[in-house]
Amino acid sequence: MSIVVNSQLDDLDLQILDILIKDSRTPYLEIARICHVSGGTIHVRMKKMEDIGMIKGTKLMLDMPKLGYDVCCFVGVFVDKNSSFSNVMDEMSKIKEIVELHYTTGQYSVFAKVVCKSISDLQDILMHRINTIIGIQSTDTFISLSQPIDRNIKL
Repeated sequence: MSIVVNSQLDDLDLQILDILIKDSRTPYLEIARICHVSGGTIHVRMKKMEDIGMIKGTKLMLDMPKLGYDVCCFVGVFVDKNSSFSNVMDEMSKIKEIVELHYTTGQYSVFAKVVCKSISDLQDILMHRINTIIGIQSTDTFISLSQPIDRNIKL
């Protein structure tokens, strides 16, 4: 099943994105060879997708356990009132172990992904850094046991 992403993208753009989703380090000339177009065409298409905000740069994906960050968890945050939301987001953004922060619907106001070195580090982060933020009413923590799927959507 193919997903219509943006009316400004055509089949070649989607093919380029699929190649880059599989391996973002694929050289432009290799993409051009696979797509049967020139390297210049790939450069132009990439620039277009960057200009319209479809591609937001590149990032390095780290193997966190190999760096000593063995605990991954998700923290559901109850914010006490809407006026506290900005302060909560600002303060949580200062905690380096929070690697994702989402404003959500449903039970929680905010959902955070946290990586840390140990359960005792997690306890410290929760007790002394997250739960002390003014505006946080309470939190629920879910420890990830494994991550069997880690992928981008296929276009």
